[in-house]
Amino acid sequence: MEESEEWGPHGAGAPYDLITMGRIGVDLYPLQTGVPLPQVTTFGKFLGGSATNVAVAAARLGRRTAVITRTGDDPFGTYLHEALRGFGVDDRWVTPVAGLPTPVTFCEVFPPDDFPLYFYRRPKAPDLEIDAHELDLDAIRAARIFWMTGTGLSEEPSRTATLAALAHRADSGTTVFDLDWRPMFWQDAGSARPFYAEALRHTTVAVGNIDEVEIATGERDPHAAARALLDAGVQLAVVKQGPEGVLAVSATGESAQVPPLPVKVLNGLGAGDAFGGSLCHGLLAGWDLERIMRYANAAGAIVASRLECSSAMPTAAEVAAAVTAGAVR
Repeated sequence: MEESEEWGPHGAGAPYDLITMGRIGVDLYPLQTGVPLPQVTTFGKFLGGSATNVAVAAARLGRRTAVITRTGDDPFGTYLHEALRGFGVDDRWVTPVAGLPTPVTFCEVFPPDDFPLYFYRRPKAPDLEIDAHELDLDAIRAARIFWMTGTGLSEEPSRTATLAALAHRADSGTTVFDLDWRPMFWQDAGSARPFYAEALRHTTVAVGNIDEVEIATGERDPHAAARALLDAGVQLAVVKQGPEGVLAVSATGESAQVPPLPVKVLNGLGAGDAFGGSLCHGLLAGWDLERIMRYANAAGAIVASRLECSSAMPTAAEVAAAVTAGAVR
């Protein structure tokens, strides 16, 4: 993965706006809603994986993005490279792993709030084979924002690679920890918490829902969890509360509590990734906290109103229109 002589599409010395590191795979979503998986007959194929979707979301908003991850050496891996390039995401650090299949994820779609996921990541997902010795640490350090996830901490060598990337960045730029709690990837919550604590020491922004902040801090109350995240060393804590909206609190005392936008939900699975890409966009733009949260909420609502994830990520014009309208049309 080492390739530090040229960063980004604008050549040497031009750091990326955003580099994400973590999951990638193929999402196979039913094209029939409200139908149990055994009865579904048609599926759509989409680029997937939370860290990858965040890079796509930011690219849709005009940001220069890249993703660090791994696929199988198979046709699905080829498809993911083609999809990334189509979305304008640099795929130079997406490498194949011989002998492991590209992960596939199925879901069921029961609007408005039931979207079971079925991960096929055995015997092991290639994105957990990221090795610290193959990282382009100079590019990671130079990026304006670096985004990593809790899933990347779940197994070696990805865990060591993720922590090495965080340590190398040190206090350079903004580092976002997507708490991304997926219990099926861990033995139990207790085994995850020490690694979450270690990662929080190196990050400036933590983002998660109620279940995820509880894994990181032991607190379910949003305000208590936000305080605990700040006490752990981050400068901005973002707690997503579903129908209650989002709470954001900074170490400087700035806070924002923003309600969700009204939306007819079709598939809520990509909303968090759209939120993440828009959060990065707002941080890069230097917006105030409430504006960032309203913008990110709007992006998430737009994707929740659509079936797919990556290809549903909105443009800046679509998000601005939703913010102005106060709802997703």
